[in-house]
Amino acid sequence: MTTPTKTSSFRPDIQGLRAIAVLLVVLYHSGVSVLGGGYVGVDVFFVISGFLITSHLLGSLERDGRISFRQFYAKRARRILPASFAVVLLTVIASFIWVNPLQLTQVLQGAAWTALYVPNYLFAVEGTDYLAETIPSVFQHYWSLGIEEQFYILWPALLTGAFLLLRRRSKLLTWVILGVAVVSFAACLLVVSRSQPWAFFSLPTRAWELAVGGLVAALLRTRPAWIATRVAGVSAWFGLIAVIVAGFTFTSSTPFPGLSTLLPVLGTATLIIGGASSTSWSPAPLLSLRPMQFVGAISYSLYLVHWPMQQIPQSAVGYNNPLPLSVTLGLAALSVPLAWLSFRYIEEPFRTSPRARRASASATLIATGATSAVIAVAAICLLLVSNLSPISSGRAVEAGQTLSVPPVVPSFVPSNLTPLLREASNDNSVVYANGCHQGPTGRDANGCWFGSNTDAPVVALFGDSHAASWVPAFAAMAEAGEIRLNSNSKSSCGSIQTASKQAEPGTSCAVWRDRVIERLQTDPPAVIVLANFAAARVEGESDPAQAWREGIAQTLAELPAASRVVIMADSPNFGITPAMCLAAHVEDVSACEVDRAVALRDDLRSVERDTAGADWIDLTDHICDDLSCSPVVGNYLVSRDAHHLTKTFAEALTPALREHLLSALSTPRGT
Repeated sequence: MTTPTKTSSFRPDIQGLRAIAVLLVVLYHSGVSVLGGGYVGVDVFFVISGFLITSHLLGSLERDGRISFRQFYAKRARRILPASFAVVLLTVIASFIWVNPLQLTQVLQGAAWTALYVPNYLFAVEGTDYLAETIPSVFQHYWSLGIEEQFYILWPALLTGAFLLLRRRSKLLTWVILGVAVVSFAACLLVVSRSQPWAFFSLPTRAWELAVGGLVAALLRTRPAWIATRVAGVSAWFGLIAVIVAGFTFTSSTPFPGLSTLLPVLGTATLIIGGASSTSWSPAPLLSLRPMQFVGAISYSLYLVHWPMQQIPQSAVGYNNPLPLSVTLGLAALSVPLAWLSFRYIEEPFRTSPRARRASASATLIATGATSAVIAVAAICLLLVSNLSPISSGRAVEAGQTLSVPPVVPSFVPSNLTPLLREASNDNSVVYANGCHQGPTGRDANGCWFGSNTDAPVVALFGDSHAASWVPAFAAMAEAGEIRLNSNSKSSCGSIQTASKQAEPGTSCAVWRDRVIERLQTDPPAVIVLANFAAARVEGESDPAQAWREGIAQTLAELPAASRVVIMADSPNFGITPAMCLAAHVEDVSACEVDRAVALRDDLRSVERDTAGADWIDLTDHICDDLSCSPVVGNYLVSRDAHHLTKTFAEALTPALREHLLSALSTPRGT
């Protein structure tokens, strides 16, 4: 049995759908492993937002022939910004109390970008991997709000302009919305293969999801007869199944956004269409249950508060001590009453109180702009002041010591640490600044040269970003006239590749790698040094050691026989950015050390050491003793992030590298 299509503005089924979306996100962020794709809850929110906003805007155009921009923006500001600003302020205050001073810099930077409604572009510029970040920003979840806020700013103008150009024929706006969805989805597919962070965080590549919601809004305004049928109701169950399947089967390894995103997006669209009819065959009765309605009502505030509730306690105990699942779930549960308080005393009063309703649109927008400016300026000022304070024990150690085996590790963070903790992330090899290192989309296989001694033997360094981090040590030898260095490196593109993770033909990685090998074959150097993030190259392999063995053998077969081949042992993986840990433990460096067995992949190292036809250079004993690997050696900071050497420390390894490399240079390949 069916009933006529709903005409009321409130849809209990959509409220229940909000509950599903926020629960997916909250449980995913709590570390519930079976919900590896819980992040698709954000995509559900996008479709819902696109549907509701477009329904309102199309209604205004059909009814009034215009959109009141001031009223629209004021209403959206009252709806989303008070709770958003409140959480930003409370998060900053809590961060001053509980997070380390280095992470506080990240917090204040995020607060400024968030107050200006563009946090998504901060994360895109920084190259954030939302699905794998080890020390994420406490404001990282605001990326989706940034996209929605930017969409709300542009969407009314686009629809109004199209409405006027189409001579007020509102039904033709469906084609405009469809065009936006198609163009944005094409942009998403194009960009994700070149720069996943930009595809993930930017409005042009995610607008199609909101536009799909807009298409549903345009469709339902035509009230087609089939909407009220059992078929529509039953199809909504398939939409619900699609969303749930995505939540349980997607993982951080799922290519996203892209074709896979269609599953939760189209599933949500189908759910909204099927729920437009009060047929007993749809999931609407399930979604309308009181618990679902409660969670749906507080879903916005719950989304805002749950992430700082997870991240600030984790920061307080240190990211090298992950909170157990029982604690993260407890924090998620505690987020619910906090979200209700936000809903009851912030969201609702600003949206529905008589005083809020009496406020003019102009006054609301002026107050909104002023609040945004005050928060942004305050965050920037606090950031500048915070950066003036040094992060160290206040005690120095002897500087510039020759690195020894085993390493000399101070018990505290020296005041003369180099680079300083605040400068660590920017202590990169010159190949990043001069364009030599190829990014995700780069295909230039010419490499770059170091050293002016044309009589010196040529050494070609070949690999991914770990090869780039070794450049300072090799370049120092080149500047001394001992070698001529040809550096060839590309992000996430190994010179050694396993069969199951081999770059697909035609991709930038495959093209770059093939061209480098072709050039090396044409003009063989004296030595080819292979340097790679080995653990990443074998990730997902059922037998990593065997896969690495076969990958090395294949690469050796592709390289010129006249060249000596050297494999660089990989640098330790600390799991998290050491500077963040050290900032919280300036008097106890040992708290940031990592067990040698964890930091180094002995299975892959054994394969490299035993490879016939290649030398193996292992400098890790200058960083690790028999038990652990230290992020501080002497007055040097070892790594700028979890597994890339700082430029300064790589340069300090030059004497050790020289000893091993000159030995390889003196011996022809095959001996």
